[in-house]
Amino acid sequence: MSRPLLTTLSPRLTGTLLALTSAASFGVMPVLTKVVYDDGTGVPGLLSIRFSLAALLLLLLARLRHEALPRGRQLLTMFLLGAIGYGVESLCYFAALTTISAGLSALLLYLYPALVVVLTAVLTRRRPSTKATTCVVVASAGTALTIGPLQGGHSTGVLLGLASALAYCVYIVVSSRQVRGTGPFATSGVVMGGAAVVYDVGAVVTHAVVPHRTSAWLALLTVALVGTVVAVSTFFAALERLGPADTAVISTFEPVVSVVVAALTLGEVLSTRQLVGGLLVLAAVAVLARAPAYVVPLDAP
Repeated sequence: MSRPLLTTLSPRLTGTLLALTSAASFGVMPVLTKVVYDDGTGVPGLLSIRFSLAALLLLLLARLRHEALPRGRQLLTMFLLGAIGYGVESLCYFAALTTISAGLSALLLYLYPALVVVLTAVLTRRRPSTKATTCVVVASAGTALTIGPLQGGHSTGVLLGLASALAYCVYIVVSSRQVRGTGPFATSGVVMGGAAVVYDVGAVVTHAVVPHRTSAWLALLTVALVGTVVAVSTFFAALERLGPADTAVISTFEPVVSVVVAALTLGEVLSTRQLVGGLLVLAAVAVLARAPAYVVPLDAP
């Protein structure tokens, strides 16, 4: 009997496939979220249900797979990653949307792969390879083309967008140091549990509205299952195999998926610019799948 496919692949290729799965799972969320919002559900209600359901499912999967939960300091760190890391990033991102365009908000957020590469280089004292640096530039350019034309915005919104990118960068780098020794479902369950506590309190304080229509509930359940359980668990599994820099750059595949899904389900037209942007992102991912991001110590001659 043949072994499962992922066990026959190299760790690097396995990590790349997991990161792409995570990005694709995150990428379907904008269309699903639109269905929930159209039903009258606000941000607090959506996020509270999303993270609470996801945390319960992830912890159940961890138990079924006999994954040990983190303990002590590691448990506290992971919980705070969800409560603070996700909380600050989401708060800044959604606050930015109130003053600047969605396109500019998304573009500012997707500065995080470059920030992750820089921060990882500083912390590990290894200089990014020329190939990795080129991939960051190409993926960032592809992301900008995929997102499309930008509109002007308020300086406060721009600062909030940059803050969301920085918060997500720190979240990824810190997470990469916590994933060893625990399974992806246990790790994800604790992190999502931390986020759930914050958003549940927010939902109660703001008297959050929940979905009414069946279609909105189905969309929200899919957000919790695909856009959170699958997306976050595969992200942490990729993080363990690839490290923060490569995982972050490969995650630029997410807006490509979002644009394609919107075109297929909402009838939005894909422009030549967006197709070129998507190809640039895929090219960067293909190169990173074969080469490590860091090869030279920073203090090397």
